[in-house]
Amino acid sequence: MPASPASETPYEVLGVDPSVTDDELRHAYRRLLRETHPDTGGSAARFHAVQVAWEHIGTPADRAIYDSGRQADSMAPDARSHGSAGAASSPFRPEGSSLKARSYGHPGGDERQHYLTLMREWVGRGVELKDPYDPALVRSAPREIRRWLAKAIAEEETARIVSTLGIGYTVWNNVAVARTGGNIDHIVLGPAGLFALQSHDWGGEVRLSKGELVGERIDDDEEPLHELAVNAKALGKSVGVRFTALVVVVPDGDLAVPFDQVERGRQSGSVVIRRSVLPQLLRNGVSGGERASVDRVFELRERLQSGIRFV
Repeated sequence: MPASPASETPYEVLGVDPSVTDDELRHAYRRLLRETHPDTGGSAARFHAVQVAWEHIGTPADRAIYDSGRQADSMAPDARSHGSAGAASSPFRPEGSSLKARSYGHPGGDERQHYLTLMREWVGRGVELKDPYDPALVRSAPREIRRWLAKAIAEEETARIVSTLGIGYTVWNNVAVARTGGNIDHIVLGPAGLFALQSHDWGGEVRLSKGELVGERIDDDEEPLHELAVNAKALGKSVGVRFTALVVVVPDGDLAVPFDQVERGRQSGSVVIRRSVLPQLLRNGVSGGERASVDRVFELRERLQSGIRFV
């Protein structure tokens, strides 16, 4: 199964509780094979998902390995990728070369706190939580909890990628928007302009439809592009800046095309992009337009430094 904490677990794909017997699991698998088969009116994508789920937990041995969390990547935070929360006067320089972009704030920090709080509540009061990032524990948690961890990891990955762009770039992470009570995950300033970014991982494919992001794993009341636009407008007014583009960053496997842009409507010009393509966008801009002068970038940086506050 995909590594994202937000993805459906094999048990969720097969529609069973993790405590079912092997016979019950086998019956559920066979039933779903019939129901999802394209020749009987089912979905090819769902049919494939059922087969992949069975590959992970179809035998007692495979199921035991999956349930134990062995062979899964660690989801614990990497302290090296974290900046300083608080005022924008304390930069975090990623480990390694001084040619990295300047980075401020704590990418994914607030989301990890939400995850830890919810995980402790779910496990139960008085129960010792030795490792909240244990893969077996994460997989067994409700989707609402896993989504917070997926969001944190998505923000950390975006911040890591942006940090490699060089000294001509500055990024502020987890920026508070006082006027709306919301936040913007990343604000990136460079020669190609000023970008407002949200990092998401819903654990499934997404696409643009009627000027908004939609997908099976996106809740009906979620409007990611609209929310980003509202927060960017409010922050722009309070700080006195105008954003070049609004961008939603998703895992590569969750978007069918490398890059897609809203052509008309309220969110016209907004972009959804695969994570691996983000550096190209931040270097060249959305349409390869005029680049900002060094003086202009310096002026904007000073204005943002004095006006930005963190979550």
